[in-house]
Amino acid sequence: MRYISIFFLLIFLWFAYLQFNDPDPIWWITIYLVPAYVSYKAFLNEYSFELLRVLIVLYSSYAITSWLGITRFEGFFTEGAGMEMKTPNQELAREACGLAICIGVYLIYSVCYFLKKRNTALPDSYFEVV
Repeated sequence: MRYISIFFLLIFLWFAYLQFNDPDPIWWITIYLVPAYVSYKAFLNEYSFELLRVLIVLYSSYAITSWLGITRFEGFFTEGAGMEMKTPNQELAREACGLAICIGVYLIYSVCYFLKKRNTALPDSYFEVV
């Protein structure tokens, strides 16, 4: 799990770096630095399930709101211009998918929290059956 958390830490730091040219960089840099911090804490094996629950609810609410704001799905890329924004619908779609990636990582960390909790809750005699 340590390698996965380092991978996600680097990914979210890269996502945060890419937001410097966004119309609202402070907001989106913060949105991507939060899962980078959570990934760092996961690397240290310090899970906070309460924090994960709150973040899942917040990011899910914002992702749903962004996705519902799309009047017509026009894809993620502008033909011939790559990631350059052609319409606000493309920007909303990209934002919703970025938030969905964050939610997916939070869910992975939640599962790891429960697996860690389950393994530590077992009595020592459980492992001596062999």
